[in-house]
Amino acid sequence: MQIKIFDDKAVLGRTAAEHAARSLSACIAGEGVARIVAATGSSQFEFLEALTSATEVDWSRIELFHLDEYVGLPVTHPASFRRYILDRLIGKTAITRYHLLDGQGDPQRMAKEVGKELVSGPVHLVFVGIGENGHLAFNDPPADFQSEEPYRVVDLDEACRRQQVNEGWFADLADVPTKAISMSVRQILRAKEIIVIVPDLRKAPAVKACLEGEISPSAPASILREHANVTVYLDQNSASLLSGTGASTK
Repeated sequence: MQIKIFDDKAVLGRTAAEHAARSLSACIAGEGVARIVAATGSSQFEFLEALTSATEVDWSRIELFHLDEYVGLPVTHPASFRRYILDRLIGKTAITRYHLLDGQGDPQRMAKEVGKELVSGPVHLVFVGIGENGHLAFNDPPADFQSEEPYRVVDLDEACRRQQVNEGWFADLADVPTKAISMSVRQILRAKEIIVIVPDLRKAPAVKACLEGEISPSAPASILREHANVTVYLDQNSASLLSGTGASTK
């Protein structure tokens, strides 16, 4: 695992986007297509803004999946991850092949349908963040490290739901759905490369727990340390509690 620390989240986002664009272009050159998974949330704003401006990426050769979606939330809701992906990624590029998770119908059926598409080929690149409770996608602690299902219907814990309120996606806790469709931990780890984007001071305790603590379901994103090709992008705030071991500062 490579850990890279930057002065602020704007520089973090631009640099992570440059890395992602290089990886996407190399994959397309070698294989003709890049199958990717994108994260959502406020932590990804600067990164996706920079990435969608990358002129060297042939977006028509990208096949897109996303990590998770709330159960029961319409695409018109400001917190909908489908809406987020449509507005911040698909709508700004030439991506035409994409698979969105619709949590309004039967979530188990949706998980199986999109999961079948996902495992029909290799996943080349995954973008993820780390939640304030250490979650990876919507795999809250204690996370299931064993499930082989591509997507799962999961329960959201209060810490996760409260984060969504604090970020301004919902007015209060009662408005936040209690269930979501989430990519499984094992499926995330099947990707050939993972880029982790984690800015902001509020993420510092989770970053320390996941990068320097025990690899444990209690700190779901800690499992990323077992992957052979992971780069973590932090700013000075999110990295503020780290000992500095193994981190490269840019």
